[in-house]
Amino acid sequence: MSTFTHAPPPSELACDVCGRYPEPPKVRLTLANVAAMLPIELAVHALVVATGWPLVVKVLLLAVTATALVIWVAEPGARRLFRSWLHAPALRRRRELDVAPALWRARATLADSPGALEHLTHALAGLGVNILTIQAQPVRGGVVDELVLSAPGGLTEADLLDALGDGGGEGARVWPTTPLALVDGPTRALSLAARVAAMPAELPFAAAELLAAQRVPADRVVPDAWHAARTVLKVPTPWDAPLVLIRPGVPFTPAEEARAARLAELAEVVEHQRAT
Repeated sequence: MSTFTHAPPPSELACDVCGRYPEPPKVRLTLANVAAMLPIELAVHALVVATGWPLVVKVLLLAVTATALVIWVAEPGARRLFRSWLHAPALRRRRELDVAPALWRARATLADSPGALEHLTHALAGLGVNILTIQAQPVRGGVVDELVLSAPGGLTEADLLDALGDGGGEGARVWPTTPLALVDGPTRALSLAARVAAMPAELPFAAAELLAAQRVPADRVVPDAWHAARTVLKVPTPWDAPLVLIRPGVPFTPAEEARAARLAELAEVVEHQRAT
């Protein structure tokens, strides 16, 4: 597991395209320039003033010399010498982003036995992952758990998959999500049901959103292996063509099939009432 306690070196802030660093805060840049230029200015003035040259020559020489040294020596030198200090605020923000919690959705099949979920939560807790929501759906040979996880920002999909596998999860999948995933499942289902009740034609969109699936035309030919893996769902509708949903790699559970069927029944009832 990666360590998040150390800030990345300043070189990691360089732009991948132009190689430049972000502009440092003006106050810090001013102080760095003063610290680099002051010794040079004092040395040049001491050398020129000590000569017996005419005043005009001294002024011109000081102006030209100081300007050249500031442009070509002092300012570039200050940016190199004080680079870590100049970019410290940006480094802190980068570190905060690296450790900021990230939201993930996860899905895994566990054995339908006492202690299975506890074993999974312990494996996730070992990475500092917090389970925010969980929904369990019984399937043949086990239970499918859908989780919303809050994980340290440095964790990757592979880290989470390894933890789910170590916790006894089979067929695990994870993908990034947003705070919308924290909406209570029954509340989201009721909201989608209300949407279908108001407009039955919204059934295909509501069902796809409810099951996080993709709609495909009813006449589209899908591989037989998808049917065998239960990643294709056909739902009768009040219209001629059935609703076909696909979710490659993630089988539909009986509970999800029942939810889609209830939405379709609701659309049919509303359509019938409008017709009569």
